[in-house]
Amino acid sequence: MAVKEGWRGRFFEDFEVGDVYEHPLGRTVTETDNAWFTLLTQNTAPIHFDRHYAAQTEFGRPLVDSTFTVALVTGQSVTDVSQNVMANLGWDEVRLPAPVFEGDTIYSRSEVLEKRESRSRPNVGIVTVRTVGYNQDGVVVITFRRTVMVYRRGHSPGASRPEPQGLAEESS
Repeated sequence: MAVKEGWRGRFFEDFEVGDVYEHPLGRTVTETDNAWFTLLTQNTAPIHFDRHYAAQTEFGRPLVDSTFTVALVTGQSVTDVSQNVMANLGWDEVRLPAPVFEGDTIYSRSEVLEKRESRSRPNVGIVTVRTVGYNQDGVVVITFRRTVMVYRRGHSPGASRPEPQGLAEESS
């Protein structure tokens, strides 16, 4: 049996300016997601959790907490952008051009804008991406620039893994 390594994300050397990554997983936002995230972050704006209040707004229904949208779209990008991150350096130019509602499915993609070696840490590089999140109808709901410090190949803490011990061989 051949053991094949799973995807471990990109390292600094793998990024090229202009590359676009279509992040593989979409996510449907539920009422529970919105209520829990709003409560966890102590957001008291009733437009997120009071259906009666929200019905009286121009939207007619609750809006998904915008910080949930930032977190979700950032999370969707991890497998392609920051699986091997040493540190997030910042989110800039966050824009929310359209609302997200409970029941929307969010997808995302990122484009590599900049790449440079770290001047102070030889084991990492700096990468900036522009990420776009959009709903099931293709409507853009969020955009942002994100800068990350990414490990170089062979320098991440998870570069070596132990082999499993004590597994019985399968017999035919």
